[in-house]
Amino acid sequence: MKALDKGYWKSRWKSFLIFLAVVGPGIITSNVDNDAGGIATYSMAGAHFGYGLLWSLIPIMVALVIIQEMSARMGVVTGKGLSDLIREKFGVRITVYLLTALIITNLGNVIAEFAGIASSLEIFRVSKSVSVPICAFVVWLLVVKGTYRSVEKVFLVACLFYVSYLISGFLADPDWSLVLRGFSRPAMKFTPGSLAMLIGLVGTTIAPWMQFYLQAAVVEKNINVRDYKHSRMDVILGSIVVTVVAAFIILTCAATLFKAGIRVETAKDAALALKPLAGKYCSALFAFGLLNASLFAASILPLSTAFVVCEGMGWETGVNKKFSEAPQFYGFYTLLIFFGAIVILLPGIPLFPIMYISQVINGIVLPLILVFMIILINDKKLMGNHVNRRAYNIISWTTVAILVGIAIAFLLSLLRI
Repeated sequence: MKALDKGYWKSRWKSFLIFLAVVGPGIITSNVDNDAGGIATYSMAGAHFGYGLLWSLIPIMVALVIIQEMSARMGVVTGKGLSDLIREKFGVRITVYLLTALIITNLGNVIAEFAGIASSLEIFRVSKSVSVPICAFVVWLLVVKGTYRSVEKVFLVACLFYVSYLISGFLADPDWSLVLRGFSRPAMKFTPGSLAMLIGLVGTTIAPWMQFYLQAAVVEKNINVRDYKHSRMDVILGSIVVTVVAAFIILTCAATLFKAGIRVETAKDAALALKPLAGKYCSALFAFGLLNASLFAASILPLSTAFVVCEGMGWETGVNKKFSEAPQFYGFYTLLIFFGAIVILLPGIPLFPIMYISQVINGIVLPLILVFMIILINDKKLMGNHVNRRAYNIISWTTVAILVGIAIAFLLSLLRI
């Protein structure tokens, strides 16, 4: 019996060590999604609709787990990135159209991250003319001079700082019975504003770029099929964490701003408005979370876009490669950071519309990406015995149908105004 126990715990310990070696892509990808645009969207959801949209996070989390699992599984089985597979299956022309749509969407997202950096540090009285160039250089240096392993460690540490939003949530002292009610049923009217917010919540929680980055990260980490169950746990854990953080941002703003009748337009507005309502510590933690999230995403989003473009065009990619070995990859990464930083430094730029609209566009583009993913993962020549099960296909196609339905309902509601 003792020998059996010893063997069991030895097996458990070995499994845990393998999980630690594999963990990273799922948790990092999901947490980056709580970026500046995401925090602004969640803050608005809480401030404008109270606890009324909390229920949506549960089906969104289920869809996120399914979609992220498919991305990771394709990366493990094929050893190729998503845009690479799309090019091989559907041809160069369709890939170019898809890349163009993603580049436009991601440019808005990158600008939003630098807007988040500028906004958060302005709360701490640091001018954007100082903060943005310094942070842009640090972000650029981290990826260009680092290796995948070193960059991943930095990103995993950044994930820990999202706990600031959990602390803010408790400091805001919400009515937990109303929180539970918000999760159990919708408490909102389906107007153009609420439908746009719903699309934004989906778009910011399950952003199109995530699928490309996750699959590329799994490939670069060389995770094999034998260890896939650990990669799957990484995806599930990341999806749960990102949903919990999103819920705490919404309930923090619902318990304070919505209750006081204060409507915010940015995450910076939310952080400043929290000070007289929930105290300086809650406000400071909210602002610090915005800074961490913006820096984090300002590294990942350009990296994801560089992966997408270079894979789609058949160019060399990878953080482990030198600049001379992958000039297009690092060149495009550099260009995105430079462009995002420069736009924020220009006077009179409407930062909030860029941040919010980019999330709505994410929600509209997502169904298109999912269609490509579902077709690819059901290709037996490509995936062998690792094609989708029926339940996965039902949930995946249902997600596509719901997203398209919400988008159509939103457009129709606009026409009635």
